[in-house]
Amino acid sequence: MQLDANGWLVGARRSPSPHCDERAAPADISLLVIHGISLPPGQFGGPYIEQLFHGQLDPQAHPYFASIHGLRVSSHFLIRRDGEIVQFVSCLQRAWHAGVSQFAGRDRCNDFSIGIELEGADDTPYAAAQYPALVALTRAIQQRWPAIGNACIAGHEDIAPGRKTDPGPAFDWLRYRAMLASAG
Repeated sequence: MQLDANGWLVGARRSPSPHCDERAAPADISLLVIHGISLPPGQFGGPYIEQLFHGQLDPQAHPYFASIHGLRVSSHFLIRRDGEIVQFVSCLQRAWHAGVSQFAGRDRCNDFSIGIELEGADDTPYAAAQYPALVALTRAIQQRWPAIGNACIAGHEDIAPGRKTDPGPAFDWLRYRAMLASAG
């Protein structure tokens, strides 16, 4: 698995989102943020995450969607429950995934991070197929941006405590970090 010169993952399905912009300092990519998302909450496999990242979510399709209609959010990557990787934003651009956030004393994590969404929920175990996909993607990102050491991988809950809870207790950090260490 590798990223091409334009910041796109070779072999991943591309679904470009308009919710991105240029990085202020393109060489400053030093954080990987892991998220969890499901739409509607707790349901998997539908088209709604992609619709949200494209700004095309129908607020009438589910009662929850009215509360998030109009959000302009995205992520660089989404890993589906079956391990499929979908890329929405080139890693060379700034995706809008972190919101108000802080890591190691730096605000505005979107400026210097790459975001990976896992299709999941805080209280539902993530699928087995997602872990090897996440590890392979993480390694490809780390090879391209060595500043993202293992200590520079955080959950959304870590960079926005009190505001965000994902990926939540259902994400097995020990499993992920062990697989990442053995892949290195």
